[in-house]
Amino acid sequence: MNDRKTRAGMRPARMKIRSAVLMMHGGDAWSSELEDISATGVLVRRPEDFTGKAGDMFVLDMMIGDELNIHLEATVARVTPDSVGFAYARIPENKEEPLWNLLGGYADSIESYRN
Repeated sequence: MNDRKTRAGMRPARMKIRSAVLMMHGGDAWSSELEDISATGVLVRRPEDFTGKAGDMFVLDMMIGDELNIHLEATVARVTPDSVGFAYARIPENKEEPLWNLLGGYADSIESYRN
């Protein structure tokens, strides 16, 4: 019998994406791959030697395609054995429009989830 409760809720819609990301914190840096992106944050594949923890501030440099580079600040929202979830902390003004254009319809959409 499974005693684990499954909670349901709503969150900003996530757009699946595969792209390179550089995560920087202090003097440390890790490269990885984006798994998905939303209007409030990104999910990144966790590097083996990743030492960040919830609440840590990072600078993310996301290379999307050949033309788009989105550089922003984000805090670690959660860390699992396989992934790191980041919540945007500060998006430079000149990167807001490219980010919303990338998200398209996902920028204003919500989806249900279970965890």
